[in-house]
Amino acid sequence: MTTPARAARLSHVQWLPAGAPAATAWQQAAGAIRARLAPWPATADDGAPSWRLHVEPPAHAGQGDVVRLSAASTHEAGAASLQIDAWRAAGAVVLVTRATVPGHAEDALYTPDAVYRIAGVDDPAFFPAFAAFLDCGFAPHDALVLGRAWRSDGSHARAEDAAALGEWPTVLETFPTVLGQAPSPGRFPACPPRLGLYPVLPDAGWCERMADLQVGTVQLRIKDPAHPGLREQIARVVRAAERVSRDGAWFINDHWREAAQAGAYGVHLGQEDMAALSADEVAALHASGMRLGISTHGYYEILAAHHFRPSYLAVGAVFPTTTKVIATAPQGLAKLARYVKLVAPHYPLVAIGGIDAGNLPRVLDTGVGSAAVVRAVTQAADVAAAVQGMQREFAMRA
Repeated sequence: MTTPARAARLSHVQWLPAGAPAATAWQQAAGAIRARLAPWPATADDGAPSWRLHVEPPAHAGQGDVVRLSAASTHEAGAASLQIDAWRAAGAVVLVTRATVPGHAEDALYTPDAVYRIAGVDDPAFFPAFAAFLDCGFAPHDALVLGRAWRSDGSHARAEDAAALGEWPTVLETFPTVLGQAPSPGRFPACPPRLGLYPVLPDAGWCERMADLQVGTVQLRIKDPAHPGLREQIARVVRAAERVSRDGAWFINDHWREAAQAGAYGVHLGQEDMAALSADEVAALHASGMRLGISTHGYYEILAAHHFRPSYLAVGAVFPTTTKVIATAPQGLAKLARYVKLVAPHYPLVAIGGIDAGNLPRVLDTGVGSAAVVRAVTQAADVAAAVQGMQREFAMRA
């Protein structure tokens, strides 16, 4: 792929110190990459945060500042750690890069709330690519992994996607690895490649109604671990799933030990739940033979989930939702379409969050093979009609 002669104006990224040769060079490189991402929607008034990227350590840094350090500049580890802590406390983001084997690097991204660690190929365009994705409105940890996925030779993108996505990174093999997770025991068992309509329901009674309607994919979601009837509820759902005649893929949210004891088909875990498992617990979950779905809310979390080779990935929230409090903003359809291109060749992908009968056709137009719904079922005036109507939308794209 060739680089266009033009360069995009960066609406949300400023390079400091202004006028410095390094800052000018990085700005030009980032603008050229930003142009190659067309037609990503972003304008100066789109609400995305603005960032000040420092090509050398500043005297002071606070909210909106991104400071880049190399391991060579942190030879005095104690003093460097104190400086990083001070910048983070003031609201700044600090990116520390360490060269490893030739052509590879490890990054530690320090934000005020968390630390993100990855390892990947050290392409010379990494830092301007990181800036270009910040300019697109991505959170720093998602811009980080997109920047590491970028390749100067264009191998991060597929030529067949160029008309719709420009040179957007869609080749999973170019993306970095998330560090610091429990070891992966191997790929979890496969589930149907397109899970279709996926009701997420609050009790066994609702799930049993889905069995009556022969819904192939269902999730029981009881968040309270002290629920007095938890085991009975799970057992009822496992029995109900046996009444689904074809492609039954029923999951239990969170309670993987109880699900395994009941002989459940699969479990669904959130990012925090997965991260909290020890290596022995991950191995026990894998040994249970159950399928595993993992929630994700962006590129970094997709890579964190990919580490465990689950049966499917869920991504959201696509639209605003009242059924769950999440820290990330709604993803929207433009991001969902890009997640489909990245993930679908490797895992079934489930879209979740604010999806109903009215917006389902637009969701499915992204190419995603499954959509999780909650209120579209539980608040439907005619549950059977609502389910059958949404199932017809999937059938039209089969």
